[in-house]
Amino acid sequence: MTGWWWLGLGTIAIIASTGAFNQFYPVGGGKLPPVDQRVLEGLARLRAPALTRAMAVVAGLGAQWVIAALGWATILVLLAARRFRHLLVFLGVALLIHAITSSLAYSTLEQVSALRPAGIAVLGPTGQAALPVLPLATLTGRLVSMLYCLVPQGRRRQQGKAVVAGIIALVALARLYLAIDTPTTVLVGIVIGVTIPLVGFRLLCPDEVFPVTYRRGRTAHLDVGGRRGEAIRRALQDQLGVIVEDVEPFALEGSAGSTPLRVKVKGEEDAWLFAKLYARSHLRADRWYKFGRALLYGRLEDEKPFNTVRRFVQQEDYALALMQRAGVPSPEPYGVVELTPEREYLVVCEFLDGATEISRAPVDDAVIDQGLVIIRKLWEAGLAHRDIKPANLLVRDGRLYLIDVFFTEVRPSPWRQGVDLANMLLVLALRSDPKSAYERALRQFSVQEVSEAFAATRGLTMPSQLRRMLRAQGRDLHAEFLQLLPEPPRPVAIQRFTPRRIGLTLVVLVAAVALVAFAVDLNHLRPLGLR
Repeated sequence: MTGWWWLGLGTIAIIASTGAFNQFYPVGGGKLPPVDQRVLEGLARLRAPALTRAMAVVAGLGAQWVIAALGWATILVLLAARRFRHLLVFLGVALLIHAITSSLAYSTLEQVSALRPAGIAVLGPTGQAALPVLPLATLTGRLVSMLYCLVPQGRRRQQGKAVVAGIIALVALARLYLAIDTPTTVLVGIVIGVTIPLVGFRLLCPDEVFPVTYRRGRTAHLDVGGRRGEAIRRALQDQLGVIVEDVEPFALEGSAGSTPLRVKVKGEEDAWLFAKLYARSHLRADRWYKFGRALLYGRLEDEKPFNTVRRFVQQEDYALALMQRAGVPSPEPYGVVELTPEREYLVVCEFLDGATEISRAPVDDAVIDQGLVIIRKLWEAGLAHRDIKPANLLVRDGRLYLIDVFFTEVRPSPWRQGVDLANMLLVLALRSDPKSAYERALRQFSVQEVSEAFAATRGLTMPSQLRRMLRAQGRDLHAEFLQLLPEPPRPVAIQRFTPRRIGLTLVVLVAAVALVAFAVDLNHLRPLGLR
């Protein structure tokens, strides 16, 4: 609620200050409001040489070079921490504050003389007077933005708010002492500087979804403690009839688009369920991911964004049922659990207790054959998994299971099916050798099918985990498989230039150029009164 209060206060401040300025500061000159004049006169009577020098130093904290240094330092930290969403909001907030304050200031350019108090010497640059105060609004916005970008939520952020409030109060007092600004413009500048970043970060980067943390992890992995943990326990009991003892994150390193969980169930010893938590943040991430893919590669097969979180969970639950119907060894689905309508859902399925990721399990001929049988069953059922990687292949008691079927496609093209086969062979070869995997593959697939699979597979179609593990081994397994083929296949082109891709690319380029031009123009903007 405090964010909405600040939003209302900021809106009122902008509207009221503009109207008050036109009333109290008529074109050609005028007098300050009586309250402003009396406050400045009282501070002027306190002036002393030593105090004036100290106030000049404090007022210097609002200098443009100080604000710019704080901004660049924040940008570097966010880049190093890979918090790109915070970075985009930080830049947007900075531009919006500068745009609003500059617009308000330049709309009353001819009335600047009225901002100078009558009978009081201005001890700072008179050209810095503006409505609202450009330096103070920008400094306030920069410090508040840094709190929400760099300081984790909790006690430290509350302490940081007190520090920021103290800094802003001192700078405002110094500028009033030097008669650079007036109480009214200081108040408006502070309100704008607090409101915009506060509302921006709470709406676009809420801490519940995008927490500020310096621990290794992904923003897709949501906190499942506190109120969310209580909601998970209550929803599982109400909707699936199970009493939950414990909920804990599980196998986070292999998941980038959801929050995987292991759920301990009461009633039986070592009874576990597996669940994946999907939220609106995952929906937004999926949209941006597919938007980027459309820019880089054009129209790829079955990569349209989802419209709602509900569609997310429906897709995975349906895909789990398809795997069961096709006879593919995979977890048994238990249903969908709603936490918050249209915002957060759980997909619940069997937990493969005791299973090990294939990258840490022994891979013999039996396991290789099982992996190839999985691909053959997918082909016969008219399905494509589209995310074959070590994290999605588990081995338990010598049996291979396929998990994480969210990307499953019905009636895929031969290109998609071939990519599944090639990725399966690459995963199997990580723990064995390409020759053994290739020879076993020829028992279930023709040479032409294997050749077409590797012709369709390259960096783009390999999951990121698989690419990392191939680089870590220092071997080019893809090239080793190509050497085993009777003749090297002709690579299948990935790039697709469509009108939609060309249009999106042009829009992004124009927006980027406009943003850079606007940012450069802001560097040339001078506070009100400077010519």
